[in-house]
Amino acid sequence: MKSSISDLIAAFNFKALLESLIAIVIGFLIGALVLLAFGYDPAVAYSALFGGALGSTNSIASTLAYSTPIMLTALTFAISARTGIFNIGAEGSFYFGAIAAVIFTNIWANMWFGLAMGILLGALWSLPAAFLKVYRGVHEVISTIMLNWIAWFFVFWLVVGPYANPNDPNKTIRIPESARLPLIGNTNLSIAFIIAIIMAVLSYYLLWHTVFGFGMRASGLNPRAARYGGVDPNKAIIWSFIIGGVMSGLGGAMKIMGEPPTYAISQGMANVYGFGFDGIGVALVGRNHPLGIIFAAIFFGMLRAGTALMQIEAQVPLEIIKVIQGIIVITIAVPGLYDLVKNVFKKG
Repeated sequence: MKSSISDLIAAFNFKALLESLIAIVIGFLIGALVLLAFGYDPAVAYSALFGGALGSTNSIASTLAYSTPIMLTALTFAISARTGIFNIGAEGSFYFGAIAAVIFTNIWANMWFGLAMGILLGALWSLPAAFLKVYRGVHEVISTIMLNWIAWFFVFWLVVGPYANPNDPNKTIRIPESARLPLIGNTNLSIAFIIAIIMAVLSYYLLWHTVFGFGMRASGLNPRAARYGGVDPNKAIIWSFIIGGVMSGLGGAMKIMGEPPTYAISQGMANVYGFGFDGIGVALVGRNHPLGIIFAAIFFGMLRAGTALMQIEAQVPLEIIKVIQGIIVITIAVPGLYDLVKNVFKKG
């Protein structure tokens, strides 16, 4: 027990934590200057932001509910980054995980079946980019961007076509009640948050406490040295894509199965769009470390959950709020982005 606690403490990079805290302060200060420039009181605005995110049980539940899917898409990016890959394909796997939940729970109304199929389709969608990278040398940024759009249009066709609600074409058919993830208390937070935390801890254990994970990290740091040590970098790359697809597919399935309204919205797929891209920012803020990602995702969730009250109480327009959030996120992500770029140049 004592050894486990010491291992967990050692896992935290306190220097990185201090840098992130300083970056958070700087981000909020720059945001305050922007608010002042547009004639808004930063104290009132930030008080509303934190009140909307943490001021009540329902506010905290909303913060944690939003943090859940981006925690998993961030793990997709982070695991690939640790293997030396810039994988931005979480978005596509997330779509397939979401639509898989809709399709397969309406075939068999079982929660675990829906999650399993979301994982399966998310992992399968990650394979084209993996094989293009390993066997044809196609850069993963190019392939994953293209595959994200293919996924979007294909899943959108499923949403507005075969699986549209016959009584309301603005949404898909619902997840059957018996297949939905249980909610925690009288909130909109489901056990999806607990599952996401478990996946983050398992990712940490995989990367830092198994031979397999050591091989993945070694491939990311120096493929030649890894090959000399008996690790096949190509296999590590393929597995990083597959594991990333598992995470995002699970995230998409849990988003639909665990959070009201338990269906996909056809208008731009609004309730499943963008989580893969948000996950990149979360991963950078968390320094591509699974344990850091837990806290980074909750912080992102707080920023999103506090938006409504910031508009109502401080009268700050949504456009200005988005600008403030963007400034804060960019400022906090800079140290992680610097580390990522530095590692790329070292490897080169």
